[in-house]
Amino acid sequence: MRKLALVLASGAALTLAACGSETSGEFTTEEGKTAEYTIDKDSGETSMTIESENGTATLRSGADVPVDLPEGFSLYPGAKVITNTVVNQPDGQGTMVMFETGDAADRVIAHFRKEATDAGFAIQIDANMNGSLMIAGERKSDGSTLSVTASVNEGDATTGQLIIGSKKG
Repeated sequence: MRKLALVLASGAALTLAACGSETSGEFTTEEGKTAEYTIDKDSGETSMTIESENGTATLRSGADVPVDLPEGFSLYPGAKVITNTVVNQPDGQGTMVMFETGDAADRVIAHFRKEATDAGFAIQIDANMNGSLMIAGERKSDGSTLSVTASVNEGDATTGQLIIGSKKG
């Protein structure tokens, strides 16, 4: 699942950089698969679809893509979504939400640490890298993974990133 998610994400970045004013088209992945993309000019939302022998994978990314987190998780209270990316694959789903809040980075991390431990995740990484805080962990029962970072930017705003990957049963 991670490999295809990375292919989709890198493909989206390459496509967006290469497509200029194009709002839809096709490209070929490193594995030789054909993928389709569309970009909504009004909202900036990007959608992609890749067909493979394992099934169909889709990606939606943009500021207005609805945030639908796994049970037990919520967007940080009062946060403004910068962008939300959802990847659906035959073997699971991945979500990456980038957001901004006026609260301190340690409060953001505390919020998600509680939700993660309550949802059965074991925190395996707990780091402070020059003021950027990060936690990451895994839920052994189903292999779901979680990563949260929070960094203070200019103007005292905290930018956060929540990534949750879950496998289908």
